[in-house]
Amino acid sequence: MTGTPWYGIFPIGNMNTTKNPEQLGASIRARRRQLKVTQKDLAMTCGTGLRFIIDLEKGKRTCQIGKTLQVLNALGLELQIAIPGGDTDQGEKP
Repeated sequence: MTGTPWYGIFPIGNMNTTKNPEQLGASIRARRRQLKVTQKDLAMTCGTGLRFIIDLEKGKRTCQIGKTLQVLNALGLELQIAIPGGDTDQGEKP
């Protein structure tokens, strides 16, 4: 494999990319505000603490991936992983 994999967060139906925790947090905050949901309500919906939502939106690098995925799902966002250059081979060859 050549190069470094490229990872991105894409809002469903939109192709905005996120390449660092700060951008991820900003995307989550923007989507939450678009939906007119408070941090407290989002935390309760996702089964996380309010502090987790605050940290995630600030781009804290040590936020747990499982909880982050719960938040993305609750906001109607999804995680997609792509390799630069459009390589679509995702599995091992037989």
